[in-house]
Amino acid sequence: MSSDPPTPKPKRQKYEEKIAELEKQLAEERTLAETYLTQLRYTKADLDNIQKQSQKRIEDAIDRSNARILSQLITLADELGIVAADSKNEGVAMIHCKLLKLLEAEDVRPMEVSGKHFDPYKHEAVVEVEACGCPPGTVVEEIRRGYTYKDKVLRAAMVKVARAPSKQEDGNDV
Repeated sequence: MSSDPPTPKPKRQKYEEKIAELEKQLAEERTLAETYLTQLRYTKADLDNIQKQSQKRIEDAIDRSNARILSQLITLADELGIVAADSKNEGVAMIHCKLLKLLEAEDVRPMEVSGKHFDPYKHEAVVEVEACGCPPGTVVEEIRRGYTYKDKVLRAAMVKVARAPSKQEDGNDV
């Protein structure tokens, strides 16, 4: 019988099993940490999107409120313009001029319509007139000025639109 010296295998095997178990736990924790990190990134992206949408809604609401007030100021500016033209009161003309500058500072711009093709989104046709020098559908005259606010129509321009000259009846009925 040979007596083999006791090998340290059982102790070593125990440590190797413990190391393998710890490595497995570490891998599981890393996977869990990656899952949490991914969830955090998605949540942060969602929060950023919600903040952008909320900011956009706030800005849109402010623009709508400003547009409502500015459209009322445009009507007031028109009426002041009429009074300034009819009276020789320089004070009224000065107030009218200041009001127009205020509107311009708020990005309210008058539309250029004469000679342009009629656009129902920008123009309100009040009268159709025969105009030999203009193609049909062309704005011939501006009756009431139209305005834009931040590149959107604030008030449509009232216009006269050209139509094709009517053909004269030659009196021959068939």
